[in-house]
Amino acid sequence: MQRLLGTARWDADQVRDDVRAIVVDRLGPGGVLIVDETGFVKKGTGSAGVQRQYTGTAGRIENAPVGVFLAYATPAWRALLDRRLCLPEHTWLADPGRCRAAGVPDGTGFATSPRWPPPWCPAALEAGVSAPWLIGDEVYGQDPRLRTALEQRRMGSCWPLRATGVSSLRASR
Repeated sequence: MQRLLGTARWDADQVRDDVRAIVVDRLGPGGVLIVDETGFVKKGTGSAGVQRQYTGTAGRIENAPVGVFLAYATPAWRALLDRRLCLPEHTWLADPGRCRAAGVPDGTGFATSPRWPPPWCPAALEAGVSAPWLIGDEVYGQDPRLRTALEQRRMGSCWPLRATGVSSLRASR
């Protein structure tokens, strides 16, 4: 498996599209889209996006890149549909040479985590994913652009909210 992952060449976006088609075919309608970010602890500084930053995986500041992931879940199963690497603006994107050395495509821009899911949702829906709801953590629920985009598509959403240290849920439809 390591040899395959380390040496095989494929178009990651095409694989993503193929997986999404299988998900639509096999998992069926009525699931929910889930957006979440996570960091993955890494040594070194050469991998794209790696820097000292908070990662929930470790529960503290570590040397790690952070990615945002879109999943689809039904009562029977769940699958990842898409991914984006969060590239820090002032360290990575400010250094084109470093980006090139790590294989980051030219023209890659900065976006905060909440701004990334909206293009995913329409792409997933247009590809046939039937999901009446999008759920995620409070950072996404605080973004009015994301909430507006979901309302325009008549998608419900559910986000935990933090108010004076108490966690609660807010759902809209």
